[in-house]
Amino acid sequence: MMDLTPDEWTAILLSIRVAAAATLIATPIAIGVAWLLARARFPGKAAIDAIVHLPLVLPPVVTGYLLLLTFGRRGLVGAWLADNLGIVFSFRWTGAALACGVMAFPLLVRPIRLSIEAVDRRLEQAASTLGASPWRVFTTITLPLALPGVVAGMVLAFAKAIGEFGATITFVSNIPGETQTISAAIYSLIQTPNGDAAALRLVMISVAIALTALIASEILARRATQRLHGA
Repeated sequence: MMDLTPDEWTAILLSIRVAAAATLIATPIAIGVAWLLARARFPGKAAIDAIVHLPLVLPPVVTGYLLLLTFGRRGLVGAWLADNLGIVFSFRWTGAALACGVMAFPLLVRPIRLSIEAVDRRLEQAASTLGASPWRVFTTITLPLALPGVVAGMVLAFAKAIGEFGATITFVSNIPGETQTISAAIYSLIQTPNGDAAALRLVMISVAIALTALIASEILARRATQRLHGA
């Protein structure tokens, strides 16, 4: 039952690769956006917050189609990237990573923002009073204290990226060995005669990865909190 075929292993490893790339690339951007939403005051802040969380409420197919229009080979941004930098996202695993990163971005920003908002501003002000630059205050005070939220957000984003389907298949299709992640492979298998056993294997693998990510998120966040408090 659990003897995975080479194609199934390829889908699993590709999913992990795509999810890891999406999480690692999105995290620095999410930290910056989270700090902006938590600390800065500027016109249109509510609109920025709404745009950040838009992938949570839009149908994933809509998000995928918008990515196709923007980053596709003939898209507004994609055409320029392809012609000038040779970067192509559509129908590539990098496009799958982009789609997964966009879909997971709100889950990454939210816990980081809450952690930054929980940091005592008096500590930041004290560091500034002692002559620390804003960047030094952020890297030595704010970010370390917000570390549990960063860790939790990264693991949640990874788990979300592992299971992403709608935006990915719309943007990069379902190409075995290139863009066929676990979800896309399951979709193909349930439409294939005698594919139920293979689909069930991948479902079980997906559940195991998701549960492991959630448990790891809790453990890592707890350890980070204990370290920060000297426990």
